[in-house]
Amino acid sequence: MVNPGSDPVVERRVRIARGVGLAKRIGYSLLLLAIVAFAAAAVAGFPSGLVTVTAIALVAACVVLPVPIVMGYGLRAAERDDREAEARRAGRERPATER
Repeated sequence: MVNPGSDPVVERRVRIARGVGLAKRIGYSLLLLAIVAFAAAAVAGFPSGLVTVTAIALVAACVVLPVPIVMGYGLRAAERDDREAEARRAGRERPATER
């Protein structure tokens, strides 16, 4: 494994991964808030305040979540590509059937 302090690309990926993790936590927290607010609204007969909280939290989650989810996939793909490139350099290429 590469030391994050020695490679600026790995260092940048680590910073991006931290931001992606934070954005995911925020997005999923908003989604949880929307679910809880909806459940509370259903029990209370759908008062306008809880319906508003539900709608705002759901829209905010839909705005926040897509970017960190896609970036997370990109980060994992980049890490996988680095591992495979390192294996090829070391002469341990995977057979074509495993790809």
